Amino acid sequence: MGKEYLIDTNSVIDYLDNKLPPKANELIEGASSKISVITRIELLSWPGATNTQTNILLNFIGESEIYHLEESVILKTIEIRKTYRVKLPDAIIAATALINNFSLVTRNTNDFDRIEQLEVINPHSF
Repeated sequence: MGKEYLIDTNSVIDYLDNKLPPKANELIEGASSKISVITRIELLSWPGATNTQTNILLNFIGESEIYHLEESVILKTIEIRKTYRVKLPDAIIAATALINNFSLVTRNTNDFDRIEQLEVINPHSF
């Protein structure tokens, strides 16, 4: 089995808006899309989304594997918040990636750079 990826909210939006380079699109399309429950919440609460965009988001989410808040993710989130003082949603996303041995695909690399052992991939760097 190859490397697996957790896709952050901004990368999902960039992917659906066709703003990613071809290799990044291939990465997201080649991996069964894995997202945190936080990404699901953020996508569906996007205030500017039209009905068409909401339907596209719902289709993407429906085809994605969603990772919920398991106890191990909660404990890792607490550790990350205490150690690195990152925002709660980012800590949950990072913890989800770490607990499941996923690389995190995100445009906001600065939000996650300090978190040890977390591999962060900027899809715009391909």
